[in-house]
Amino acid sequence: MSSPKTKTPGRAGSGGGSPVLGGTSNSRYEFMSLTKPLSRSPTPPHLLQRQSSDAAAARLRASESPTRRRGSGSSNGSGPPEEDGIRLNPSLLRVALSSLLAVDLWLSKSLGVCAREDSSLGSARPLMKLIEVTGHGIPWLAGTAYCLYKSDSAAGQEVMLNLFIGLLLDLVLVAVVKATVRRRRPAHNRMDMFATFSVDRYSFPSGHATRAAMCARFLLAHLVLATPLRVLVLLWAATVGLSRVMLGRHNVTDVAFGFWMGYCQYNLLEALWLSPQNLQALLGHVV
Repeated sequence: MSSPKTKTPGRAGSGGGSPVLGGTSNSRYEFMSLTKPLSRSPTPPHLLQRQSSDAAAARLRASESPTRRRGSGSSNGSGPPEEDGIRLNPSLLRVALSSLLAVDLWLSKSLGVCAREDSSLGSARPLMKLIEVTGHGIPWLAGTAYCLYKSDSAAGQEVMLNLFIGLLLDLVLVAVVKATVRRRRPAHNRMDMFATFSVDRYSFPSGHATRAAMCARFLLAHLVLATPLRVLVLLWAATVGLSRVMLGRHNVTDVAFGFWMGYCQYNLLEALWLSPQNLQALLGHVV
């Protein structure tokens, strides 16, 4: 009677070989078939072309990206781009100007105590408006022209004529700067000023301040005045500038720049001084 051990190897093997070797060869064949790479079907040409174009576009975008440019710049030792440096390191001048503007607006609003009747010093508004008229250009032009007409001396006529020229020069220069800068007047200002023109809707610089500074220097230099009158002239110029802020007409920087501009205008007027000899020579050339 045959034993089970003699029949089982015969079924497992094939061709009369050893059953152990036969089982090992079958397992090795299956393992090799699993590890052998599967054959792929060839990719169509249009898909290959599309894949290559997508790869080229991706490389182009990567080369143009800001991150890659910054990385390449730092790797080459050239540092960050100039615009990045400006953005990360703001200008000290810009910060200073912004801070100055904020302080200017705050201080101007705090000093505008006569801007309206219901302000803290609204009762003094009529007095401030009277001081405003004393620094206006029309009264100064009219008064200077009258003094020039009534003067009976050559020296008096020379002084009044040059003062009249200085007043006209002041109007022109202030109008040019106002039209160029175009800074709006403070929000708490009431447009009830005396004899305004188109450029008077702008506030920088203060025409009253330029005129007060120029006329004060002119009067102190060309008129023989006693000490109390000289002090009175200086107080008048300072009060005119202060009234512009208290009435809400101007900011503090408008008045400060106006005083400086008027001071420089007097220097220009002295350089262009028209003497009787120069006037006669000018009239001779014109005629």
